[in-house]
Parts: sequence; C-alpha cells; structure tokens
Amino acid sequence: MAAPRTETAIARIRDLIASGQLAPGSRLPPEHELAAQLGLSRNTAREAVRALVTARVLDVRRGDGTYVTSLSPGLLLEGVGAAVELMRDDGALEVLEVRRYLEPAATALAATRIDDDGLGALRAAIRRMREAADDEQFVAHDADFHARVADASGNGTLASLLAGLSSRTMRVRVLRAMTGADAVQRTIDQHEGIYAALAAADPNLANAMAVQHVVTTETWLRQLLVGDADGDGDDG
Repeated sequence: MAAPRTETAIARIRDLIASGQLAPGSRLPPEHELAAQLGLSRNTAREAVRALVTARVLDVRRGDGTYVTSLSPGLLLEGVGAAVELMRDDGALEVLEVRRYLEPAATALAATRIDDDGLGALRAAIRRMREAADDEQFVAHDADFHARVADASGNGTLASLLAGLSSRTMRVRVLRAMTGADAVQRTIDQHEGIYAALAAADPNLANAMAVQHVVTTETWLRQLLVGDADGDGDDG
C-alpha cells in the first residue's frame, strides 16, 4: 500500500490528466518542477510516477522524459488479466458468470459492425481449430476467435475487459478441450453458430449463440467443481 503522501501525489497527477492539463502523449515537467507543482518532495513525486507507470498511465522514456500514455482502454485495462490470474481456482466460475453477461453483448454489437475481412478472419480461425494438432493449439485458435469477435464489436473497453477475463479462463478451455473429441467438436459447432449469426448480421441470434457457448462451459465447470467437492468429502 502506498504511503499517504505518495497517494496524494498520485491523485494530484491523475487530476492533472483528468482535467486535460496533461493530455495523452504530453510530457511531464522535469521531476523538480513536478514536485513543486504538486507541493511535495521530489522523492514522493518519483514514487507516484513509478506507481502510475505500473498502471500504464505514464511511460518513462530513458533520456527523453516521462510522458502520459495514450490512455487507451487496451492499455489501461491490461492489469485486469493479471489481477484475474491471481484469483483462486474457485473464482474461475465467477469469471465465467461475468463473461456470460459481457460476451453476448459484444457478439451482438459485432453482428451489426463486422465487415467481410472480419468474417474471413473468423472463418480462418475456425478452420485452424479444426486442424489443430493438439489441445494447446486448439485453445489458442479458440481464444483468437473470441478476441476477433470482441474487436469487431467496435467497443475497445468491452474488448479489453473480455481479453482480461479470458486470460483466466484459458486454463478452463484447455481442461475442457482435454476431456475428449466430443467437447472439441461441440465447441467448433458453437463457433460455427456464432459465425453464422454474425454473417447474417443478426444481433439477437448472435447474442443467443454466445450465451449458449459460455453457458456450456460454465455448466461443465460447475459440475466439475461439484464433483471435486464430493470427492474431497469422500476422502475425509
């Protein structure tokens, strides 16, 4: 936890950015000037800058100075994936529950915005899933499919949130892929359904197909966790 003075410095720098005094891409004053502007010591200003660099708000360029980043959703929300990865294993189910709300919304938006190139990329991702040599390849192409759908939504914030959530569920996808060919084929079939809805530019159908896809994985994981819990109980 940051010291109170450092937290104050962080808040003041954030205020400068939020007010537009420090715009995306702009250079911060030299350290001594920044400290004077904040009314705090140079050491405190330095610690605040370090914290905001970690948060991807600032970028230190050696020999050039410190700059405000682009502040794009993809950049600022990068930490979501890292944070989600630290969750306990039983948190995976909660992550899937969140995906059940966000992913269908992104897929519905994509149905109204995706272009021919986007559809072609999805078609190729499905083909690569069919041709995958092992589970890891399959899961990588599965993740690529979902990332492209989210990007096609045209909502960078939504796409970035889903990317972070998917980093935690990646292991779930791998585990599910390893349960057998039936699960793999079912996943491919559901991707085909999502693709068809997007190609038809039908947001309602796209939403429904995405819900079905996430619920399938969520149900499978819920049953797995219940089974593990029952097994623990038997061992006791």
